Amino acid sequence: MRVVICGGGVIGACTAYFLSRRGIEVIVVERTEVAAAASGKAGGFLALDWCAGTPLDALARRSFQLHSALASEVAGDWGHRPMSAYSGFVAPEPHHAPSGLDWLADGVTIAGRIGTPETTAIVHPRKFTSAMMSAAERNGAELRRGRVTGIVRHTHGATARGVELDGGIIEADAVVIAMGPWSLLAAEWMSLPAVFGTRSPSVVYDTGSEVPADALFLEYHDEHGGAVTVEVFPRADGSTHVTAFSGEAPLPLDPAAVTLDKDAIARLGAICERLSPAFRAERIIARQACFRPITEDGLPLIGKVPRSEGVYVATGHNVWGILNAPATGEALAELIADGVARSTDLAPFDPIRLGALDPALLRTS
Repeated sequence: MRVVICGGGVIGACTAYFLSRRGIEVIVVERTEVAAAASGKAGGFLALDWCAGTPLDALARRSFQLHSALASEVAGDWGHRPMSAYSGFVAPEPHHAPSGLDWLADGVTIAGRIGTPETTAIVHPRKFTSAMMSAAERNGAELRRGRVTGIVRHTHGATARGVELDGGIIEADAVVIAMGPWSLLAAEWMSLPAVFGTRSPSVVYDTGSEVPADALFLEYHDEHGGAVTVEVFPRADGSTHVTAFSGEAPLPLDPAAVTLDKDAIARLGAICERLSPAFRAERIIARQACFRPITEDGLPLIGKVPRSEGVYVATGHNVWGILNAPATGEALAELIADGVARSTDLAPFDPIRLGALDPALLRTS
């Protein structure tokens, strides 16, 4: 059996790994590079039970466990480490009220601990994605550079027999669409619900050992009365990822063409300097933005594509893409190879629950 996976992000890499572990022939087609988009620029925060009470709960719990297991099973170091998480707020004006954490500046108030090392953790997303892809390649998977332009079908019927690329055709028994928000483009080739992109700017600092394993979710009120949540994710490699100001923006056709909102980055940098002496401008090692894939109802699309035999989709994970990638890859590999996903029930994420996007909207936009 041969499976072609369209997309070299964390979902594609994890799916490739779990398929290749079964001895299935896998070809991953990626137009730019592995982890080129959100999979390389996300925070990498993991939580065991933050999806409790939602359809994502079982997927998140299974995936949190897999992250821990993969850290010892798969070669490579992507900085998986347990951590605490705290909520709090930043005073509107600088003042001298001490923070509850000694590495933070005065005026940052910690309201409470919302995650423990047993329930929250972190990985470096680009390193994790690259390690999973490399592990798949060691199992026999192949990574090809190219841009998928369509699905090739058998002469009679809707069954896929491969994908079209700029340079020809790759024959396959099954095709997986895992292109993040760019999965939207596949709606021209099949009956697929809409996938949108939300732009998330971030700044990464080289903080060395000054910042401990404390994830922060802080409410910040500006001088105009506006409120924003600032998320701080210290990583094991000595870098700290800070993000805020997510919002709508036009999705470029090419992932390599994602641009920064310079104003948002400047505002974020100014806020960071209020948070800790560790966040100084000369320590910035990346100013970046990525687009997170989201769906109409906020749940991912994972499963068989309606009216397209042999075609599967896995996208729309929003803020939980890094967390839920392992369980998504595991369950999708089961669905493709065995016809049923046993490790996680994928019924809540069946693409058929949402109406298909009209392809004409893509041609007129």
